[in-house]
Amino acid sequence: MLEEIFKGGNIVAGLAIGVGAALLAPVVVPVLRPLAKSVIKAGMMAYDEAMVAFAELNETTGDIFAEARAEMASEGNGAGTSGRGSRGRARRAGNHTS
Repeated sequence: MLEEIFKGGNIVAGLAIGVGAALLAPVVVPVLRPLAKSVIKAGMMAYDEAMVAFAELNETTGDIFAEARAEMASEGNGAGTSGRGSRGRARRAGNHTS
């Protein structure tokens, strides 16, 4: 039935739907407004929770990176290490200057 309305086949049905929507709008809008507000509130709360979770993940990742850098620095300063980290840095720095 709706396909026929959109194709222009039955104008009476289209008018009936339009009039029905106009008559039902004052009844439906007050019911839908609180529902829409609840959905928006839920979305905002979910967004806030996601932002908190992302901030915690970011902090944890930063801590892990800092620990890894500290371990790399302490391994590079210890006796018997290959010194691989410092050669790698010098090599990369040499590539950027040429």
